[in-house]
Amino acid sequence: MAEGLGGGAGAQWAVVDADTDRLLGRVGLREIHLDDGTAEVACWTTAEARGRGRRGPRHDHAGPLGARRHVEGTKHSSALHMDGWHDMHLHARVQGDRAAGGRA
Repeated sequence: MAEGLGGGAGAQWAVVDADTDRLLGRVGLREIHLDDGTAEVACWTTAEARGRGRRGPRHDHAGPLGARRHVEGTKHSSALHMDGWHDMHLHARVQGDRAAGGRA
């Protein structure tokens, strides 16, 4: 799968109900840059899928990757969708921070 994903390409997966195959949302990787080991994660859910006990994106702050300093915030009106401009949530690692074990 890694072949063809570099250079800013992306990959997407549909999230469907296991019993009905009804579309519930999408999870995707955008702007994949294998040489940098970076990608953007994108996701959305349909209105009827929200509030059904599913959890949103999570990450471990106690693990070696979570120990790095990071920034969270909201990029206001940064993505244009069919129904208008949307705010986007941002997670970013502070450049130059080192993971446990001394690796960047």
